[in-house]
Amino acid sequence: MDPVPLFREGVAAVVRRTPGLHWLGATGHLHTAVRLHERLRPDVLLVDSVLDPQGHLATLLVETDPGLAVVSLVREPHRTAKYVRAALAAGVRGLVPRTGEIAEILLAITRSHQDRVYLDPTLAPLAAGFTPAAEAGSRRALSRREYEVLQLIADGLENQAVANELYVSVETVRTHVKNILRKLRARDRTHAVSLAYQAGLLTGNLRA
Repeated sequence: MDPVPLFREGVAAVVRRTPGLHWLGATGHLHTAVRLHERLRPDVLLVDSVLDPQGHLATLLVETDPGLAVVSLVREPHRTAKYVRAALAAGVRGLVPRTGEIAEILLAITRSHQDRVYLDPTLAPLAAGFTPAAEAGSRRALSRREYEVLQLIADGLENQAVANELYVSVETVRTHVKNILRKLRARDRTHAVSLAYQAGLLTGNLRA
């Protein structure tokens, strides 16, 4: 998942001609990434760090697919201990600089899938002292259904409309909304949507 079409096409071309690897698809949007994962069930997902700066997408997908190896293509502004630790806590299995050589990105793909963890040597020092249990314990991940409800709320739908869209009861929607508010520590629905956009959990073109 990357916002730059040329970059996506370049990685796709390399993966397609690499023995043992198979390219299933790409997108530049969070919502589409969730749908593609649900339909294609890939072994590895490449994500530009700018599209998932706090690991919300990784957490969402790994929660429903523990076998998925999410590899973060780390941009320069995210080459920090804070980002690396948050990504690992979110369930990211591999981290490699987005500007790295293609051989390095291919290594991250294979090692993350086979060994379940891979840190590029230039990023490894940033994970020093990382304790997965302690970091993960502070995260409050939205479930896939809560994420869907949040998207519909962001689109302006009220509870009844959300219920109709998801084919569930209004009471079920209310329960999901309560959970969303609790997990995001939001005062109300509007505040929850605002926090979600700020955190990168929602983007302005989710319906693309």
